[in-house]
Amino acid sequence: MTEALAHTDTTVRVRVPAKINLHLGIGPLREDGYHDLTTVFESISLYDELTATPADTITLTIEGEGQDTLPTDRRNLAHLAAAELAAYTGTRTGAHLHLKKRIPIAGGLAGGSADAAAALIACNTLWNTGLTPAELDKLAAALGSDVPFCLHGGTALGTGRGEQLHPVLSTGTRHWVIATAHGELATPAVYREVDRLRENGHGTYHDNVDALLAAIRNSDPDTVAKALHNDMQQAATTLMPSLADTLQAGLDEGALTALVSGSGPSCLFLARDERHAGSLAKRLTLRRVAREIHTAESPVPGATLTEA
Repeated sequence: MTEALAHTDTTVRVRVPAKINLHLGIGPLREDGYHDLTTVFESISLYDELTATPADTITLTIEGEGQDTLPTDRRNLAHLAAAELAAYTGTRTGAHLHLKKRIPIAGGLAGGSADAAAALIACNTLWNTGLTPAELDKLAAALGSDVPFCLHGGTALGTGRGEQLHPVLSTGTRHWVIATAHGELATPAVYREVDRLRENGHGTYHDNVDALLAAIRNSDPDTVAKALHNDMQQAATTLMPSLADTLQAGLDEGALTALVSGSGPSCLFLARDERHAGSLAKRLTLRRVAREIHTAESPVPGATLTEA
């Protein structure tokens, strides 16, 4: 890779959506410490926005969700992504990254991975490094299993540890209500609970996504609702029993289905249409079953350059 020194003199802004799993099948633990996954990713219209401007070093500031708790050094995936891109390309200049967060933190919605994807796109543009999509994918996969999907968005089948992406035909628009919980669930802890439950005879690996892929091709919400699945849900509700009450509240209020988002603790409710989603969100807000209630639609594109 040739050394890259140039950067633009303008501000670069990237909008990046949250991610949900329409299907999440957790396979056996591998020798490398990861689990084999069979998952169907979909990006939803709940966004973070990252702005990059020229600077001598890489710095990060945050406003919004998590501004008082999230790290702003290399422990933050956005900062780390910029640093890894600079190292890979030999870039000696820096960037000031300013992150406006709306995606709930530690909520099973891949907010950190989304921010890493945004930083890769923003700094690749700001520094004029000219990396190809394949090179960006390589860097993304090294940062985390969800980061490659967050670059691309839309709908995709993920295999391996989730970083091997296969495009999926999806039609229509799905409408969601997202309930963010009080408290957090650490993803490694949920994986360990999946393994523990299986050792005790509870839960199996669901790797068949044929019914779901057919449902999202036809875009019938009732059929999609029946095909959604998350192998992590039992583990998440075992570690945080209040999630079961949140899921049941959504069903009681008319959601087509309810499931934990990824490793949790956010909960997803599929609605029939936009009006149904708005009504469901209002009723769940009145029931005070969550810290926040959001509405969103899917699928949407991944990390995207916007007007600065």
